Amino acid sequence: MKKKIALGILGALVLAVAGLLIAAAMQPDSFRVERSREIPATAEQIRPQLTDLREWNEWNPWSDLDPNQTVTYSDPPSGEGAWYRWEGNDDVGKGRMEITSVSDGRVAYHLEFIEPFASESEVEMQLEPQGERTRVVWIMSGDNDFVSKLFGVFMDMDEMIGNDFERGLERLEAAATAG
Repeated sequence: MKKKIALGILGALVLAVAGLLIAAAMQPDSFRVERSREIPATAEQIRPQLTDLREWNEWNPWSDLDPNQTVTYSDPPSGEGAWYRWEGNDDVGKGRMEITSVSDGRVAYHLEFIEPFASESEVEMQLEPQGERTRVVWIMSGDNDFVSKLFGVFMDMDEMIGNDFERGLERLEAAATAG
């Protein structure tokens, strides 16, 4: 009797693990998170907030999660090729972001998380002028490896990061319209 119960429990565990692995395998191979906000400022007023990483760090939604984090900037800290590294508590982890291209309507970045989990993403900020206002579109995309797919069974990347993007765009508006 005990042997049958143990085998039943073992069989249920095997089925649960198999189901989890199948669900993970069915997750998409890539992700994309996108949010936008119309800001009452011109693209020229907003662009410095995106191309100078010292300015970026003033409005980005994660900068306040660890006031004691260590941040290192390239010299110069702005323009194509500029980068910054951060290392902080468990909320911010450790990583690096580099500006990969700058144009009138777009700034692109390569984002690398080192801790608490390793991953790489492409980020872009699009500037769509609309008179004295500008629609800013923040996009992050990347590949889902198997660990990311497994994580995706339990947590939706869009829900997890989307709110941070919205808060960041709100802070970007405040920074671009200050003074």
